[in-house]
Amino acid sequence: MLSLLLFLTARKKKNMLEDLVAEIQSGDESLLNHVLEDYKPFVKRSVSSVCKRYIRESDDEFSIGLIAFHDAIMRFDLERGGSLLAFADVIIKRKVIDYIRLNQKHSNVMLDYMSNEDEGQTSILDQSMSLEEYEKQLDIQKRQEEIKTFSELLKGYNLTFQDLVEQSPKHKDARINALQVAKLVSENKGFCEYLQHKKKLPLKKLEKEVGLSRKTLERNRKYIIALVLILIGDFNYLKDYLKGRLEV
Repeated sequence: MLSLLLFLTARKKKNMLEDLVAEIQSGDESLLNHVLEDYKPFVKRSVSSVCKRYIRESDDEFSIGLIAFHDAIMRFDLERGGSLLAFADVIIKRKVIDYIRLNQKHSNVMLDYMSNEDEGQTSILDQSMSLEEYEKQLDIQKRQEEIKTFSELLKGYNLTFQDLVEQSPKHKDARINALQVAKLVSENKGFCEYLQHKKKLPLKKLEKEVGLSRKTLERNRKYIIALVLILIGDFNYLKDYLKGRLEV
């Protein structure tokens, strides 16, 4: 992909495909054409994995794949993250399979491929290669990464997920009260700094700010700390979970 590298060097851009998407989606046709040209081998490999034969640029399947790659670039959601190539691979394969299904002259290709599959292997036509499935898998991956990051953060406060399970208030009203306290802490710079530095809640000061007893605050201490860490951190999935569970 020398031409793309030279092009990017001239523009002082990183050689990261995802870094180029925003400019392309904003209308940079020149950059789009360079990417399409330099990633033709990738498109060929994706198409070939479906057709089970060598793919030439003159083949209809290649044209379908290249259009699908263009579509993937324009539809890729930067905010969701992930790999553009993984996303594009899904789109290309789905489009090529749709094309083959609609053309009877290619039916023998599919039948030959299906008959040569190992016993117990799912047919390529039955594989879930839809955009929805890709997004679902990406969500699962990002959720797992977020939980892992949160678990590491909890360790710094001598907390674990097991602690949260055991310390979580049983009644909804108690959970809502704990969240209100956590919001108060998260929105108070002094309280946040105290928590992050001391690794504990400023219970004495909180007792004066909220209508809860010191005993109640102490009983829900671990749960409140965890809520504060979620609220002040980059934990979008956990925040959504809280909204659904607490209906706030």
